[in-house]
Amino acid sequence: MRKLLKRVGWGILSTARIARETMIQAIQRAGNAKIVAIASCNEQVQHVAQQFHIPKVYDNYEALLVDPEVEVVYIPLPNHLHMEWAIKAAEHKKHVLCEKPAALCEEDVRKVVKACRENGVIWMEAFMYQFHPQHRRVKEMIASGEIGEVKSIRSSFSFYLAERESNIRMNETFGGGSLLDVGCYCIHSIRFLLQAEPVVLSVCSTYDDQYGVDTLTSGWLQMNNGVHASIDCSFNMFPRNEYEIIGTKGKLVVPRAYRPDIQQGDGLIIIQTDEGIVKEEIVKGDQYRLQVEHFSQCVIDRTKPSYSDDEIIQQAKVLDVCRLSAKTGKVIELVETRKEEREK
Repeated sequence: MRKLLKRVGWGILSTARIARETMIQAIQRAGNAKIVAIASCNEQVQHVAQQFHIPKVYDNYEALLVDPEVEVVYIPLPNHLHMEWAIKAAEHKKHVLCEKPAALCEEDVRKVVKACRENGVIWMEAFMYQFHPQHRRVKEMIASGEIGEVKSIRSSFSFYLAERESNIRMNETFGGGSLLDVGCYCIHSIRFLLQAEPVVLSVCSTYDDQYGVDTLTSGWLQMNNGVHASIDCSFNMFPRNEYEIIGTKGKLVVPRAYRPDIQQGDGLIIIQTDEGIVKEEIVKGDQYRLQVEHFSQCVIDRTKPSYSDDEIIQQAKVLDVCRLSAKTGKVIELVETRKEEREK
């Protein structure tokens, strides 16, 4: 790996929990990044800045966006604010790493893509899990034929949400619900691991009577490579973050698929073959730091992220169709998206 010398200046919009608990420390661990500013109208911002030794504090987002030392803006705001502030950051010529989902629908994601391209900035949706090396190892196993030809994949992400009152995950207007909060990982990982897209899907959701958001969603997808896929996500179930891939000669299970960081970064792959052999492989990685370093290096080198605009748009499209199927109760066929023209 090349030696990381230049450090890109990052600004944080808000004191959201994910920023406090994971991303601020990840940026500080990164070899090519540094935090130069944080902004929030919340009085907690001064405490957060002191806690993490962040030199500049702003009481509004616009002030941070005009800071010339800020090259990259990280957006961990509620889902319904992602599009607005990603576009504003782009208009201020700031590169953008935005928490998932990138926006509330495909149309809004396309607006962000347009703004970033017009202003010549790099942006990416922050699916951090994909930077953990355990998934590269899974792809190697699949390619080697260790489990034979892949026929099925199942992905699950759930937890029990105890405190629901005033929780943005339960706010329909803010883009709440289990599908956009954790189910998006299930959809993304299936597409990412198979390098394939769904052509038919059927999704069912259970909605909370008081808040109107989905608290349990499950679905079936037929991929364009013939693989059958299933997902489930929930705010009402025992914690799981895993996927299972079944082939003609064996299967592999990744039980720490999305949050190996809570296991000190230790990813785990369990392989079982038709010969009765079961083996486990630990794969270590710092997925949040690796995400920051990848994005920062793209800024330094002026190169495109490995997770492209077209893939982010397609992710939003699939989530839109999942929600439509859940609302209507219909099986939906997807028209495969034509790859957009390359940027000139």
